[in-house]
Amino acid sequence: MKNDVFKLYEGDLLRQSTGDTLRPGGYFLTDLGVKSCDFLPGSVILDVGCGSGATVERLVSHYQLQAIGVDPSEVLLEIGRKKNPGLNLIQGRGEGLPLPINHVDGVFVECALSVMFDPDQVIKEIFRVLKPGGRLVINDVYARNPEGLKSLQELNFDSCIRRALPKEQLINKLSGQGFEIVHWSDHTNLLTQLTVNLIMTHGSMTEFWLKSSSCSVDPILAQAAIKQAKMGYFQLIARKGC
Repeated sequence: MKNDVFKLYEGDLLRQSTGDTLRPGGYFLTDLGVKSCDFLPGSVILDVGCGSGATVERLVSHYQLQAIGVDPSEVLLEIGRKKNPGLNLIQGRGEGLPLPINHVDGVFVECALSVMFDPDQVIKEIFRVLKPGGRLVINDVYARNPEGLKSLQELNFDSCIRRALPKEQLINKLSGQGFEIVHWSDHTNLLTQLTVNLIMTHGSMTEFWLKSSSCSVDPILAQAAIKQAKMGYFQLIARKGC
């Protein structure tokens, strides 16, 4: 519960710059993913790490998709249910999705894979619940300089940035599980714009880190490690083989 309460506070800090999506670019990459995958109205789409269900609501209201959201936080899910009572939001973890085999036409994982403790198991579970030919859309941060990751991973803070993977490592994980990579595109400009927005909102990135960090991390060291790893932002689309 304590961790959920902090996530709410941290989310409130981000929401001032991102809106309810809590990620770079808002719904831009969500919309791009739907259009790129040609999901038809009525398709069953899973959002892994859905939080309070912003993407689930978007998929339902804008594209008439049968969207399901899964998140481990009952606190965040309850916020989503109160705001949108009709949303299909389920408590569960990416490492053990509460859905049957070959159940969904598509999966979105937006700024979520990089915060999960066992990404290999998450990818395995996504492969299991996807129908043959189904699409996986990942929008997340990545390290453009893999050699710079060590100092970032040594920092004592819980963040998607700390667990960001290099491009090749992520692609290898997906390919090893049986996914075919359909598309990769860099959208680091969205991350850069979010940084600018955070600075305008909070005065500096140092101030944002001081407000949002759940542990005693020196914000100067954090920013230096992020710069060394050359953090980027991407969209990847993969296909489950038939």
